[in-house]
This record gives sequence, C-alpha cells and structure tokens, in this order.
Amino acid sequence: MMMKSNYSLRTWVLLLALAPSILLGVMLGGYFSNERIENLDHALKVQAMNIIEPLALASEAGFTYSNREHIKRIINMAHQRQSELVKSIAVFTEKNILHVTTSYHRDFELMRLPAPVRTLDKSEVQHIGTTMIVRSPIFSPDYDHSGPARTQDIIGYVSMDMNKEHVLLEQHKLAITTFVIILIGIQLNLFFSFKLVRGMTRPIQEMVTQMDAIRRGQLASRVEGETIGELEELRLGINGMAQTLGDYHREVQASVEQATSDMRQTIEQVEIQNIELDIAKRKAETASQIKTDFLANMSHELRTPLNGIIGFSRQLQKSQLHRSQRDYLRTIEHSASSLLNIINDILDLSKLEADKMAIEHLPFSVYECVEDSLTLLSTAAADKGLELVVDIDPNIPESLSGDAMRLGQILSNLVANAIKFTDEGVVRIQVEQLEQKGDRLSIKAQVHDSGIGISAAQQEKLFQAFNQADSSISRKYGGTGLGLVICRRLVKKMGGEIGFSSKPDVGSTFWFTLPLTTSPYAIRDLMPTELLQHKSVLLYQPLAQTRKVMEKALNHYQLAVTSCPDLDSFYEHINKQQSYDFIISACCETAMDKKQEPLAIQQLQALTPRLIITHGNQNLESIEPLMRNNADNLLAMPIVHKRLLQCLLYPNGEPSESHEAKSAPHDEPSSLYQTMAELRHAKVLAVDDNPSNLKLIKTLLEENVTEVVSVNSGTQAIRECREQAFDVIFMDIQMPGIDGLSATRIIRSNGLNQRTPIIAVTAHTLSEERHKYMQSGMDGYLAKPIMENELVASLSTWLAKGETESKLQLPCIDWKLALSQANNNAELAKEMIQMMLDDLPNAHTNIRRAMTHNDNSLAQQSVHRLHGAACYAGVVSMQRQCADIETQLKQGVTLATLEPEILQLLDEINKVESAAIELLQSQPQLESSRR
Repeated sequence: MMMKSNYSLRTWVLLLALAPSILLGVMLGGYFSNERIENLDHALKVQAMNIIEPLALASEAGFTYSNREHIKRIINMAHQRQSELVKSIAVFTEKNILHVTTSYHRDFELMRLPAPVRTLDKSEVQHIGTTMIVRSPIFSPDYDHSGPARTQDIIGYVSMDMNKEHVLLEQHKLAITTFVIILIGIQLNLFFSFKLVRGMTRPIQEMVTQMDAIRRGQLASRVEGETIGELEELRLGINGMAQTLGDYHREVQASVEQATSDMRQTIEQVEIQNIELDIAKRKAETASQIKTDFLANMSHELRTPLNGIIGFSRQLQKSQLHRSQRDYLRTIEHSASSLLNIINDILDLSKLEADKMAIEHLPFSVYECVEDSLTLLSTAAADKGLELVVDIDPNIPESLSGDAMRLGQILSNLVANAIKFTDEGVVRIQVEQLEQKGDRLSIKAQVHDSGIGISAAQQEKLFQAFNQADSSISRKYGGTGLGLVICRRLVKKMGGEIGFSSKPDVGSTFWFTLPLTTSPYAIRDLMPTELLQHKSVLLYQPLAQTRKVMEKALNHYQLAVTSCPDLDSFYEHINKQQSYDFIISACCETAMDKKQEPLAIQQLQALTPRLIITHGNQNLESIEPLMRNNADNLLAMPIVHKRLLQCLLYPNGEPSESHEAKSAPHDEPSSLYQTMAELRHAKVLAVDDNPSNLKLIKTLLEENVTEVVSVNSGTQAIRECREQAFDVIFMDIQMPGIDGLSATRIIRSNGLNQRTPIIAVTAHTLSEERHKYMQSGMDGYLAKPIMENELVASLSTWLAKGETESKLQLPCIDWKLALSQANNNAELAKEMIQMMLDDLPNAHTNIRRAMTHNDNSLAQQSVHRLHGAACYAGVVSMQRQCADIETQLKQGVTLATLEPEILQLLDEINKVESAAIELLQSQPQLESSRR
C-alpha cells in the first residue's frame, strides 16, 4: 500500500533534478581535486629526492676524507639553488650527531632521525604540518649500490627541511576553483530545473483547477493553452471527459425530469389508492367490529335460551319420570349441547381469525389433560362399540407449561372426528416426546382410526371452514366442518404443526406437534413407582390394543406381567390358585352371567390383595358393593397409565391428600367445604333481567345455600346491596338501565358489599369481554348456559375466598394472580410460593456477594434464577425488577451503574419473604376453620 506524500510535483522535480547533479558534481570535483593534490605532493616528493640523493652521494667523499668544508660547500650550494623549496639542509654522522648544516633554527631537532641511524637503509619522507622532512642515507665507498644495504655500510645521512607552503597554496586554489565550478553548475541546473518545472506545473495547475470546477458541476470548463507531449494528451483527455460528462449530465437531467414527472403521477395515484385503502380499512374494521358485536350478541341471545333449556331439562331429570320422558329430556339436553358446541366453534374460529385468542402458559399435566379430554368422548366410543386406546410416552415429564385447555380442545376435536367417522374397530391416541433441549421439549400427538378414510381428491378440502371432505358425509354424519380448521389454527398459534395421512376404507391418522416447556413446579407429588418393581400382575383384557398398551406401561415400571388375551386363559390361571400382588380384569368378563359375578369377584379377591376392575360404559350397580374398601378399585376406560399406576399404588386409587390438592372448579365442593351443610350457611344475591335465567339460577342456588335474594335489574341489585350484606353476588352483564358493570362499580364504591365476591354471569365469551369484566371490579366469570357443577364449584370457591380475602391482601404477593398462575389450584399455588420462599435467602446472599466482588456473571445467574422462581408466585413487582435488571446485565451494564436498582430488589426480596411467611402461616388456620 503506497503512503500518501505531502510533497508537490514542483518539489519532486526540483529534488530529482538537483540532487543527482549536485551529488555528481561534488563527487567529480572531489575526485579530480584529490588527484591534483596527490600529484602536487608526489611532484614535491620527487623534486626533494632529486635534491637530497645527489647530496648524499656527494657527501660520501667528504666523510671518507673527513672534509667537512667540502660537505658544507656542497649543501650550501644546493640550498642556494633551491632556496624557495628548501629551508635547511643538515648532515648527520652515523652516531646521529650533527656534522654540518646550512643554517640553525628552532625546528632543527625535527630534522634529526628519531630512530637509530643504521635503520635508515633508503631515502624517506616525513610530513610534519607545513614542513616535509626528507632523509637519505650516506653509504661507505665500499657499498655496492646494486645489492641490498648493510648496516655497516651506513656512515651518516642527509636531512633536508622542505617548505610545503607553495604546494598547499596550489591545493587551496584548486579547491576554490573546484567549488566555484560546482556552484556554477548547480546554478545552471537550478535555472534549467525551474524552467522545466514552470513549464510542467502551470499546465498541471490549470488542469487541476478545471477538474475542480468540473467536480463542482461546471461541466462547461475547459483546459486552455498550448502544452507539449503527454501534457497535451492529458489536456485533450480532460476536455473530452468534461464534454462526455456534460452530455451525460444533460441526459440524466432529462431522465430525472421525466422520472420526477412519472413519480409525481405515481404518487398521486398512490395517494388515491391510500385513500381508497384507508376507506376500505375503515370499512373492514367497521365490518369486523360489526361481526364481533354480532357474534357477541348472537352468543348472548343463543346462550340465554339455551341456558334455560339445558338447566331446566337437568332439573327435570332429578324428578320422578318415566323412562321415555327421561329419554326425551336427555335428547333435548343433547341437542341443546350440540347447538352450544356449534356456537363455541364459531366463536373460536372468529377469535382465531381476528387474532384475539390468547395462549396461556400455565403448569399442567399432559396425562390429566388427555384423560380429561377423553372422559366425555369415551361414552360415545363405547356406545358405538369402539375400542378407545390411549398410549402416552412415560418419558414425558409430569409437569409441563403451556395451554392445557387448548391442547385438550385440539385432542377432543380430533378424537371426536375419529369416533364420528369410525363405525367399528379402534381409535388410538398416541402421545410421544420428540426431543428435549434444556427446559424446552416437543411432543407429538397422533389419533389413529379405522374409519372410512379420506380419498386424495377429498383431502384437498380439509382444513376449510364450514366444509367436510364430502357434502354427503355432512348429511350422513352431521357437523359444521369447523373442528379441523380450529385445530389447525390453534396448533399454528401455539407454534406447532399439524397434518394427516389417510386411505379410503382403511382409516386416517391425524397428528400434530407442539413446543412446550417443563415447569419447575410439580403439579402433584411424584408417585413412588419403585414400590411396584418386580410385583406380580395378572392382566385380563380381551381388547388387543388396550392390552398391548397396558402391558407396555406395566413392563416400563418393571412389574412381572402375566397377560391373558381371552377368558379361557384367564380362568386357567385363576384355577391354578396362584396368588398375585395385583389382578387387573375387564368388567363383566369374570363370570358367565350376572348371578355368578359375586362368586367370580370373590374368587379373584382371594388371589390378590388388590383387585382392579376396568370398565367402559357398563352398569356397575351390581359390582360396586362387592369392591373392598381401601383395597379394590374400579378403573374407567380408556386406560391412562398414570391412573393405572395410582390404582396400583393407592388403596382408593388416589393419594390420601389428593382430594385437597385438586382445584375447586373441577372437583366436588367438599374440597373447600367438608360438608354441604357448611355451604348452606351462605347468603347469595342473584341478578338477571331474563325471567327464565333468573328462575334457573335461583333454583340451583336454593339447592345449595340457605338464603337466595333474586332481583331482575341493576338498580334493584344496588338497593339490596346497600341494605344487606351478601357472601357472593352473581351478576348478569347485559341488563336494561344500569347494566352489570355499572352496578358493580357502584357496589364497589361504598356500602356493605365492597369486598363481596361478584361473579359475572353472561353469555358473552370473548376474551376481551372477560378482561373488561375483571377491570370493572368483578372477581370471577361464569358462562351461560350455567352448569350446576360449575355453579356449585364457583359458589364454594368464592365463599372460601370471601372468608380469607382480608388475610390474603398482602402488599407484595397477589394471591389472586398466584392462584390463576396455578390454574386455580390452591395447593399448587402455595407450593410455588413455598419453593420461591426457599430460594430467597440464597438469592439474597448471592446477589450481595456479586456486588461485593463486582461479579456480573454471578449477579446475572442469581437474578435469572430469582426471576424464574417469581414467575408463578404472584410477585409482580419483584418479577418486573428481576426482568429489568437481568436485561440490563445482558446488555453489559455494570453492577456499579445498577447499584440503586439492585438495592431496591434486595429490599423487595425482604418484603416478599415476610409476606410469603405470613401467607403460608395463615393457610393452615384457614383450612382448619373450614373443616
């Protein structure tokens, strides 16, 4: 990568032109000057040798004859002749003693040889400053000059002091001359370089100026003037580029103007379309609202008479009737229930289409969900003689989190269709776990049937509203065709998939998958299945599929199973008189006729401490008295293996505390009140403007409570509430004058019933309507048509809550929310709060430690764990604080920055801990007071 230079072209040209010239000039000048100086030195040396060596030869005779005057005359003559060069000449003996000299001076000692004389075997030159000393040996007459010199041949030497000033002067002149020549060359180089630079930079600067003008949009700019060589080509290229850009700019401008014109027209069209779409949207919203209102009103108007029909038909069935009259009433009830199911399907479809159906995430048991979904359908399957088989993977966790009601709705629709379109054979429900990663898992449910099947052409019409595979089927089997549509949309909304496979006259398999999460809170205590290991079981079940599933479940829990597929093999094992830990037998197959049933059952009881009789839709009046208390069990089909395990483990088929653990809405009211006598000591207000509905609800209430006050308007309800206190109020919503919501607000504002539970009784079933009821101050909801068991359960639940309401109003814990999160299971709600309470000290300590050591990771883990514990305990404030802090920690916010929020969370933990202890301590007292 080339680095950007800050030097201009002018600088570079001058630098590249001058630097080589100056360098070359200096090198050449230095070289020739040095050569000249060396030549001058050499010439001086040669001249000195030419003087001193003849003097040395001439002095030989003087030493031979000891004639000093001769030597003096010779050196004086040489000194006089070379007086400009020679300062002094001296002759020294072999002992380095001055023999004779031309003159005496202060530097005389410089002329003396510093070494022994006999070491001077030839002439030598010594430079001292501006003086040059030249010495030459004087040999004896016997010395052969053609051979090497011997020390004994040297008899003295001549020393001459040479003057170098004229040579140095010549050298200085030479250096000055060289410098002047180099300086002149540099000046000439500068002159021509500046001229070259000026000739190059001016056109280039002009080109740069014009390019800048072109960049600013002045496309008419051109580079003028004459240039040479490549610069001329560059000038022509720039002018050509400017011309091309100008032409392109004009074309683009024209295109832009055309596009702008087109866009303006398009925008006008879009604005018109937007206006039309807005109008259409408003019309659609209005139509949707009209549809919603219509459905709500239709639901209300249809449910109101259905409430009277179903309610009073059930009331009549309690009276003394002929068999035919009872059949007529059952037909009326069944027809009304079918109409109610159609209404529910239409409302569910409408809510799904409007995306107004909320999916809950609450703890539930998939085993109980499947069992509850099939309870009502098992009768229909038994009536048609179908074998209804349930095969649930035992590896599926007991406690899951999801929407149990919608899961049950999907299963009910698919199983109901399978039963409807199957005349004989088997309907098999299979639920298995697909995969699990952490707390997330997926389940797959399949419904197999051996019914009429669906052809390839008819399969395309499935999952379409108000349509079935064949219109003739609709006439033969009935139905609206909404079930599969609702199933598909529910599965999609819950994040799963649904599909099917089918062959005509063979059967169909519908399947769906759902993503769920494991719940940290147990729905019920784990059963001690290890107690069943290696226990012996005699199993008799003539239904092959049911027997296979039961064998699979028993083998999974390591029981020793002896299976009998028919009555003969069953009697064969019985006659062996071998005892078993358990005997599981199909109902009404243990004897040849009814008269032999007691004897056959007693025979089985003699072989086992626990007898389990499985039954379908049979009449059990003759069998129930024969069952041993705390020993034998009756198990309804289809067999869900968790219920089978309970019958094997517990004498009454359930743990001893299970009745108290179950929620009120689905059990008998004795779960909250031990006897109906306690329930009767209540005073209830019923409000409804419809005479038949008011009469029905009053009739049902009078069967369960001591005093019932009924009024037909909101005004009368307000008046009654100001005059007397009630334990529970059942309030209709849609009434002339003051409606139920307005009456509730007035009752809540002042008077004797500000804290009295008020239950909405209405035919409106949309979720937003229910939310509106809760916002107005109502405590519960009861949908029409009113079912007696639901009314009694609601009555008993809210009577119990009315007693404990003041004790459960804690500042940090919302008991109603905790109960709702536990699916209205009080025991489960308390267990969740207890589990949270157990985690609070560790959470408090870990968060404190994280702040002390500035450990973000420990803080994030601790807050995340605390957040999970708070999700199902009704602690809204602490849950919200945990969520906020956890989010900021994940985003990298430091603990120092979050210190105020964390300190506030620690205070909230202390408050929640105190409130939880107070709530849990109050619960046993409340339970004992109920008993």
